[in-house]
Amino acid sequence: MTEASLPVELIALTLILALVGGLAPIFSNIKENHDTMRRITGIASGILLASALLVVIPEGFELATGGHDEHGHDEHVDEDALAGSVALVILELEHGDINSSEAIEEIEELLGGHDEHDEESGDEHDEESSDSLSEGIEHVIEEVESGEINATTGIEEIEEIITSHAHEGEHGDEGERALESLIIGGAVLAGFVLMLVMEGSGVGHAVHEEHHEHEGEHGHEHVHHRAAPWVIVLGLSLHSAADGLAIGSAAAGSSEAVTMLVALAVLIHKVPAAFSLGVFSLHEREDRNDSIRDVVLFSIATPVMIVVSFFVLQDFDEQMIALAMLFSGGTSLYVATVDTLPD
Repeated sequence: MTEASLPVELIALTLILALVGGLAPIFSNIKENHDTMRRITGIASGILLASALLVVIPEGFELATGGHDEHGHDEHVDEDALAGSVALVILELEHGDINSSEAIEEIEELLGGHDEHDEESGDEHDEESSDSLSEGIEHVIEEVESGEINATTGIEEIEEIITSHAHEGEHGDEGERALESLIIGGAVLAGFVLMLVMEGSGVGHAVHEEHHEHEGEHGHEHVHHRAAPWVIVLGLSLHSAADGLAIGSAAAGSSEAVTMLVALAVLIHKVPAAFSLGVFSLHEREDRNDSIRDVVLFSIATPVMIVVSFFVLQDFDEQMIALAMLFSGGTSLYVATVDTLPD
């Protein structure tokens, strides 16, 4: 993993945009135009959904499925290549192009090239590969050269080793892929379910939808919520923290281009989300200072989480960073599809 630097500019930008978006309705009359707010809410929902499905989750999936390529996967590919080459030699023998002794010699030459490649790659997998395909074939060749078995018997044993390796590889790959898919899906589901449980517990996010007219009673509109204001603000701030988790984890383990894509997706929907929070808080709070405090809490959640996730995930492998991104993607999916879409 390349050395990454803390995205200070993104931290400052997320804080400024959230403060501006959240404080704007508190210090202006723009909140009275509910049609505009509904349009902004719809656009923000689409952007949030697109960022989760097209950026955060795909990047997390790529990291989760590619993080082990530098070590064990390379060795597995080398063994498969050797098996394929040996199988071609056996086909030559079956077609009568060469005899058993010549086949043994060709396979021995293939092993020589394979061993040279292993030496260049290092000895870090020596213990794990004690029963590797190459060593099994090499043992058979030694038996042929020592006269314990003839070349024909040696070829038969090598063919059995190749067949066994192919079956083990198929079952191992299937099991690994199944576990990998389960973990990836579980991370996205965990983020989604967390928001579902929070909403079921009264931590609602739907701060945009319930506009009811009471002009006969009050002469203006209110936004009504079942949960206490501080509970809903806490829920929105947790989602803001999930945005920071996505940016921080991407900055810690991904390329600069990917980090910018994730950050852009967060920044685009940050202002509408903060604006909606400001409108909600202004309706529910009697004191303007309380509304300002709500916006500040929401605004600092993303920058703080960027810093925390960046340093915490700095020494983690790519799979852990991927799971963090996938979890954040799950929270974004829930908010975009359940909470923020206007009626």
